[in-house]
Formats: sequence, structure tokens, C-alpha cells
Amino acid sequence: MNKSLISIGESIHASIPKTGKIMKQLAALGPDAYSTPSELLNYIKSLIESQATDSADYIAVNLDAFGEDEPQVAVDMMAEYIKMVRKWGSGVPVCIDSSNDDVLKAGLKEWYSTDQKVAGPLLNSVKVYTMDKILPLKKDFDFAFVGLLVSEQVPTGPGGSHSVDELYSLAKQIFEGAVGQYGFKPGKIFFDSTVFPLAIDMPMEPNVPGYTYRAFETIKKIKSDPDMRGVHCSLGVSNCVRDLPGRKIGVCRAYVAKAMEYGLDAGIVNVAHHYGQVEPAQDLLELVDAYAKMDGSTEKMNKAMTLMGNFCQQCRKQAK
Repeated sequence: MNKSLISIGESIHASIPKTGKIMKQLAALGPDAYSTPSELLNYIKSLIESQATDSADYIAVNLDAFGEDEPQVAVDMMAEYIKMVRKWGSGVPVCIDSSNDDVLKAGLKEWYSTDQKVAGPLLNSVKVYTMDKILPLKKDFDFAFVGLLVSEQVPTGPGGSHSVDELYSLAKQIFEGAVGQYGFKPGKIFFDSTVFPLAIDMPMEPNVPGYTYRAFETIKKIKSDPDMRGVHCSLGVSNCVRDLPGRKIGVCRAYVAKAMEYGLDAGIVNVAHHYGQVEPAQDLLELVDAYAKMDGSTEKMNKAMTLMGNFCQQCRKQAK
């Protein structure tokens, strides 16, 4: 494979069990924990350094698990993690990853609170209904952002979810606001049409396309629009293998390869696996392809279900 993927390193995420545990223990050491040497701090340092070594284009930090009960905790912690990425990331910019707008703002301000020259960060994510809170920061700070294609409006697509046209419409709204009103260049915009786990991508009623089909077809529609030329499409790739019994790295590799055929050019990934650079296994590519083509027809759904059943059976045999 010769196409390159913009890689957003996912390893510093509080929802990862071991990492989250280390983060919690480190925070418990008090305000000096992030400047006083310790094994816990070294663990976070190694995560940052290894992702830079593995050629991450961005190093993501997500602390939402700490802000569920006390949002200010995540705001304060983000500032500390921003400093660490700036210190140990070898110049790789941070991806400030949060569902809390206050965390995004705090992280952005902290990233630039230095005399040293830093590359523009990535903010993940902005939605149609939050963009007027986040995008005006462009006048003071240079940054790229992920436009998450979700809406507060009730989806009217098949199966009670957003249709490809609805997802595309959300992208157009974000694009037109970002470029027309706030002055963003298209290359600073990443669209996320959302990954759904393959293991449960099974429509509950006839004539309903699968989630993977909608995610991939939305990417194709965005990247085929000449008015949005230059934008990026990104997905949180690891979510596709949730609840699968095995071969998760291989499935992720196939998922990325197939999505790149539709126009994917960025991903939140484990950068150590160098997705997009190694050919995937043919049987796994066939599996992902079946879900990418699950357009609501019985024939396409039966093919995907059959391949998934065979895949799970083989994984269980190998595990014995």
C-alpha cells in the first residue's frame, strides 16, 4: 500500500483500562505529580515518546472519564497533559479530544501558552450545534478540527439513524460555517462519520443499510464534492473491533484499507501498527467489504452475517 494515513495516536485515553488506572494514580499524587519524577509519570512519558517515534501526526489526549462527575477536573488535567505532550512529543502536535467544549478551549489555550514555536493542534470534536462556540477561537489560535457528524435533531434516515444524505448535509453545514464565516482552510477540517462495531452492525428491520455502509458512503460523498476539495475524513478505527473474539489488529488493518478506498485519509489509531502501510489479510478485507456494501438488501446482509459467523467460529477454534 502506498497511500499515507494521517495518524492520530490514541494511546493517552482515560477509557483504556491500564492507562486510565495510571492516570488516576498519578492524579492522586497531588498538584506536583506532573513535574516530580515517578514510575507513573514515566509511563505517561513513554506513551508520548513512543507515539512520536512511531510517526504519529498528532498525539491525542482524552480525559473525559475524569470529568463525568466534576467537569473542572478534566479541564485542569488537560492543561497538565498538554504540557507533557509539548515537552516530550518531539514537536508532534496534540489532538485535544473531548466532548466538553471547556476542555477543548482550555487545552487549546494551554498549547499556545509557551514561547516556543509549536505546530497547530487538532480539536476533536466540533458539531453543528457547538461550532459557533469553538470555531471563533480561530481569530486567536491556529488549529485544525474534527467535525463530528452528529445532530441534536431527530434523525429521519432508515432505521431511525442518519442517512448518508443527512450526514453529508451536516458536513456541508460545518464546512460552510468554518470556511465562509470563520476563515478555515479546507485542509484544516476533518470529518468523522462515526465507526460502529462490526460485531453488532446488524439492522433490525429490512431495507435498512448498515452503519458501516453509511459511514463509508458518507466519506465517498464528502470526498467527491468539488466544493469541499481538500478536507480530510477521519474515523476512530479501534471502535470497529469492539466485541470481536480475535484478530483485532488484522480487522483494523482491513477496515482502514477498505475505508481508504472510499476516501478515508486520517484515523485515530494505535500508531504502532502503521495502518495504511501494510497489506491486510484477504479474508479480513472480504469481511469488511461485505459490511461496507450492506445496503439494506437481504442478499448483502446475509453475506455479511455469514462471513462474520465464519470469522467468529475460526477465532474460537484458534483460541482452543
